Amino acid sequence: MNYIISLVVMLIIGALLGILLGVANEKFHVEPEDERVEKATEMLPGYNCGSCGYSGCGAMAEAIVSGKLDMIPCNPLKQEDREKLVEYLKNTPGPNGSIIEIK
Repeated sequence: MNYIISLVVMLIIGALLGILLGVANEKFHVEPEDERVEKATEMLPGYNCGSCGYSGCGAMAEAIVSGKLDMIPCNPLKQEDREKLVEYLKNTPGPNGSIIEIK
């Protein structure tokens, strides 16, 4: 009899925790980050010099991907790397399907 009571109590606790996790998943859901920001940051030189007006390459990549910039203001970036970054942004859609047109 003790086994049955223990089993029922464990099933009830498991069900309650499952419901709690489901509610927490809906309440605290976080949208996934745009992976293009990370890839664009990797394609930049990584000097974090601030010559573009941003605190570092990551901040500039985020501004480019979010659409705040329509050009790449990175002075140390080589022309061939700039062209690769522009092509990547033109050909890679984001989570919402949008692409980035940049000079």
